[in-house]
Amino acid sequence: MIQQALQKLQQEMAAKSKDAYVQHVGSFLTGYVRNHPEHAAFVLTDGKTIIGSLNAMKEEAKKKQSNGVGVLSDQQGFEIVLKYFGVPSKQEQVVAAPVELKASLDDLL
Repeated sequence: MIQQALQKLQQEMAAKSKDAYVQHVGSFLTGYVRNHPEHAAFVLTDGKTIIGSLNAMKEEAKKKQSNGVGVLSDQQGFEIVLKYFGVPSKQEQVVAAPVELKASLDDLL
């Protein structure tokens, strides 16, 4: 699955090779998928693209406009990209992690 996700990203990056924003976000996603192979399926979601994630960032930046300018840091932008692709946030991942309790009946008595 990781290879399919990387191929999808590479294809979109190749198709928009002159678009610096597609290259930047595509490079981020490529690294992210390599470091988090368990999230590769999110990148493969039908209809989700790098261009779509850029549009999501643009919409979010419009909401945060100050003096007519909407600006996001890389970190904010990449968080929006991951959210766009449906990747659970770190907080959601921590909450969703199963808790393993190790106790015996003797401990409870």
